[in-house]
Amino acid sequence: MNDLEIRLEPSLDIDDAFSDTDDQGPNFHFSPDAIRDDLAKNAESWRLEDNDDDEMPNNGFRMDSDPTLDIDDENGAFDSISLSSSSHVGEDELVDEPETNGSEHHPEPEEAPYPSVVIELSSHRVTVSTDSTQTFAPLPLASQNHSNHSNHSRSPSNADSEHSEHSEHSTKSLPAAEPSTTSPTHPNLAASTSILPSSSANAAVSAAVPSSNTLKPSLPAHRPTRSTGPSALEKVRSKTRPSFLPPKSRQEDDKHMADWEVMMKHSRAAAEKRRKALQERRLIREKKIEDSLHLWEKEIVPDWRVVHKNAQLRKTWWKGIPSKLRASMWERAVGNPLALSKDNYRSCSSRAKRALASGAFSAATLSKIEADISSTLPSLHIFHHETGPLYQDLKDMLCAWVVARADEGLGYTHGAAKIAAMFLLNMPIQQAFVVMRNLLERHCLRSFFGGSGAKEDVEAYYRIFDTLLADGMPKIYFNFKQHQISPASYLPDWLVPLFLNHLPFEACARIWDVILLEGDSFLYRAALGILAVLEPRLFFPDRKELLDLLKGENKAAIDVATREGRPLDGGKYEIYGVDEETLWERIDSMDEWWKQSTWNRLIRRELPDL
Repeated sequence: MNDLEIRLEPSLDIDDAFSDTDDQGPNFHFSPDAIRDDLAKNAESWRLEDNDDDEMPNNGFRMDSDPTLDIDDENGAFDSISLSSSSHVGEDELVDEPETNGSEHHPEPEEAPYPSVVIELSSHRVTVSTDSTQTFAPLPLASQNHSNHSNHSRSPSNADSEHSEHSEHSTKSLPAAEPSTTSPTHPNLAASTSILPSSSANAAVSAAVPSSNTLKPSLPAHRPTRSTGPSALEKVRSKTRPSFLPPKSRQEDDKHMADWEVMMKHSRAAAEKRRKALQERRLIREKKIEDSLHLWEKEIVPDWRVVHKNAQLRKTWWKGIPSKLRASMWERAVGNPLALSKDNYRSCSSRAKRALASGAFSAATLSKIEADISSTLPSLHIFHHETGPLYQDLKDMLCAWVVARADEGLGYTHGAAKIAAMFLLNMPIQQAFVVMRNLLERHCLRSFFGGSGAKEDVEAYYRIFDTLLADGMPKIYFNFKQHQISPASYLPDWLVPLFLNHLPFEACARIWDVILLEGDSFLYRAALGILAVLEPRLFFPDRKELLDLLKGENKAAIDVATREGRPLDGGKYEIYGVDEETLWERIDSMDEWWKQSTWNRLIRRELPDL
């Protein structure tokens, strides 16, 4: 190593050291007296700046360690320079950090030697040491990354101990000043650094060398926020206009909106006109039924079985039974296969009351009855648990029915309240109880009300319905098969309450007239008629939408009915436009392909023991 010793004369003018820059500063005369005066003047200000810098916040930058500069590395390279909150570091704070990078160092092209500078203010001497073998080698990228990770991973508790260790090590690693008369190889550097105090010189050298630990602002962590709704773009972006078309002008948009409002107005007017026409036809039909009362009393009441022999009288029955004769005609059409007496209700009701009083009546069953009653014909408000006049009669009748079925080991089936309510609206409770028990003894209804013991029979009835659907409406059948929708998804909801949940009350009354006359076959014919009315809506590509429609819970139809002010407490299918006139048009049109012989053949095939 060649040691160069520079002795500066007091009269040295160092303006030439800065002649290569644009800065024009004052002339400095370098002499021992001038240095002492300058140190005395600036000592207090340096001390205050140190204190201010110590209290200064980080301003968004992470500075985890003291500034270190190893100028005696064996490779002549800068090791690691990290920053702390203090901008002035003493000579004893130069740190020589060991290299922590374990990766290979690729050889770099040699550069001009960088001098080692030692400043001794006491002797006014600056020593610049150079070595032809020392080369400036930048820190490899992997080492920089590792050094950054090491500096940032230090805990605050270890900062003081590491700082003291680095200070001690740095003082030992400084080279001793050796006398030399050789002229300096870097006069500008020697002259410029000689006028600075030791702490300022170290800071200046550190600032002149690019640091491997680059200051990086600490980015705030991303905090997920809850969506606050559609954006401003989503609110104005058209959901129906093709994306390849340019946006509408304001005039065109206003014109189309006005046209849409006119079309909607005409649509509502047409729908209202259609409803009025249906209402008028229904009133005309009901008036004809009442006018045919004398025919009923003369031809049918004496012997109701005549309708099976006379096609004209049978057609009269299908048009609807007069409300005055409905109780007696229903009772005769159902019959009394169980041979129940008129006092059967009184005996079953007394047993139910004793069970309720003693606490033997199942609380779970009682809860099911209450829930079933609460959803029974809500539009009539006659079975309301607080204000309904027939609420208690309906509850007593259902409790008596549960006691009667307990002898057979059967429990309560949800939907029985609808059937009991329909009978209570047309006849006294004793008569209604007997007719209900006999009606539910018919094989199809007994299977659906029979619980788990009748599961095989229910599956057989599903297969029968699938066969009839495939024969009469193959498009609907294949669409259901494609979406894996079996009759089990919708048929029990129709048959158990005998359509009272889904159809308008007037349509149900007329369907009941024919069900009690024709038997189980008309249950299936009415179900197929409902699907025929719903056919234009049954081709949704989504299975869930299709199931929602069959349940009467299609959101779009509910929104339209709400907007038009139609009541939603009636039959669930009223929102689809299913009414008595429309349904019976579909049922009558099935005469072309419906055959009673087909029904009988399917019953014998699927239920041979019946």
